[in-house]
Amino acid sequence: MNIAWKEIKRNKVRFLILGSIIFLVSLLTFIISGLANGLSQDNAALIKDLPNGVFYMNEEAEETYNLSRIDSSIQDEILGKHNDAAALSIQMGFLNDETDKQRSVAFVASKGSNLFENVKSGEIVLDRSLEEAGIKIGDILNNNQYSGKFVVKGFVDQKKYSHAPVAYINLKDYKEIYQVEEMQLIFIPGGDQTLNFPNLQLFSKKDFLNTIPSYNAEQMSLNMIVWFLVVISGMLFAIFFYMMNVQKIGLYGILKAIGVKTSLLFKMMWTQMFFITTIALLLSIAISHVFNIIAPNEMPFSLTTNTTVLLSLVFLIIGFIGATLSGMQIKKVEPLQAIQQGEV
Repeated sequence: MNIAWKEIKRNKVRFLILGSIIFLVSLLTFIISGLANGLSQDNAALIKDLPNGVFYMNEEAEETYNLSRIDSSIQDEILGKHNDAAALSIQMGFLNDETDKQRSVAFVASKGSNLFENVKSGEIVLDRSLEEAGIKIGDILNNNQYSGKFVVKGFVDQKKYSHAPVAYINLKDYKEIYQVEEMQLIFIPGGDQTLNFPNLQLFSKKDFLNTIPSYNAEQMSLNMIVWFLVVISGMLFAIFFYMMNVQKIGLYGILKAIGVKTSLLFKMMWTQMFFITTIALLLSIAISHVFNIIAPNEMPFSLTTNTTVLLSLVFLIIGFIGATLSGMQIKKVEPLQAIQQGEV
């Protein structure tokens, strides 16, 4: 530990450069991860906030939920056997406010469960983002395909679907707008994934999320960037410590000649890696969480504690692996040969 700290003080600039690079890479990783989580919530909070369970849609829909039509007899059978099950439909649409401004929403109608807002005909409950946009309780909204008017009865937090605020409406009103009788989906909380029904395809919550247009591609792209940055950080550690070790071949030879064990040299390198990485991570975590607080509401950014801890552990592990791989040459150092080469 003492040797490692002395070397850091002796080569401040080198370690400062490495720490700065790790800080920037980790900060960028945290920011992109926060954006990925935020976009995930903005795209599918309606589904993600549900308890674990299973979804069913018609097999003929070919995993496209808005083409699914659940036979009413099968629906009634499932709802009758499972008291907590819900039949629901989701369709993108729009509402006109009192100033005749058109607002995109995801209409949601359900039957048989309190997991979704239940409203009377002519009433509507909206995601709170629309309240922030100026809509108030008691406002009158309309839709061109609906003969009546919608009265805003309340707001709910963080209910988005396909990047649109959710609008809960009565099943009767939904059927009038979209001219359909059948529901699209059935959800059974904690459902048995071995439970099958005729002509219905089963999805876990995770699998159903991947049927949402753009969700899988969006998350895959952002997560790929996050892990690519993590791999880059590991390569930086390996390259940096490799160059440092090459320059210290003579020193390692002298240390080995006076009886210093190879394991102690590795511990010295690991201590340096841990110190630099920890300082860089603490700074990047502090700045990213400040950004999480001050980020505008319009920006879908959400950096959770679990994500922060997970990425921090990954960075430490990657740093350990990178430093260890670069230090393999220490084991090969022959004291006499290294001393003859001299320290660069």
